[in-house]
Amino acid sequence: MTTADQLEVRIARASDAVAIAAIYAPIVTQTAISFESAAPSVEEMAERVRSTLRTHPFLVADRGGEVAGYAYAGAHRTRAAYQWSTDVTVYVAAHARRQGVARRLYGDLLAILEAQGFHAAFAGIALPNDPSVAIHEAVGFEPLGVYREVGFKLGRWHDVGWWRRGLSASKPPAPPTPFAEFAPGWRR
Repeated sequence: MTTADQLEVRIARASDAVAIAAIYAPIVTQTAISFESAAPSVEEMAERVRSTLRTHPFLVADRGGEVAGYAYAGAHRTRAAYQWSTDVTVYVAAHARRQGVARRLYGDLLAILEAQGFHAAFAGIALPNDPSVAIHEAVGFEPLGVYREVGFKLGRWHDVGWWRRGLSASKPPAPPTPFAEFAPGWRR
């Protein structure tokens, strides 16, 4: 049995915020992968989980009661015409990387987004980040372009590459179902 087979992907709860914040904090404080300048508190992370779940999925990969990673989606932009597009991200605990966690999370996240009625998912990746590029392309994202020197962190300018993955192709599209309405039918 592989490590990825031992994972349960489930809907995040506010009580997962301690583990989620612990995974995210070193990414914020030690890298340019995230453009945040200060790691969010546990309370802030719990609120992010709650607010995200109103409209979009926020999932965790649970391995024996320990959160090994998380993935979530959010609005791409605020104008009405963008409502069928969504931004996605995935983060994996340092000790759980290269074990299929991100692939499992994205498999479920993208399936949920498609079932909700989203048309396309977008991922922004601070460059260079070969592992993130590799997982996104492995699950079907295609590169779109690069915002050159768009963020300044850790004493230098950073580029952000953008990737896209198509989801549903409904014409004319119905508005996506908010995740709060969709979640009760999703497996737990």
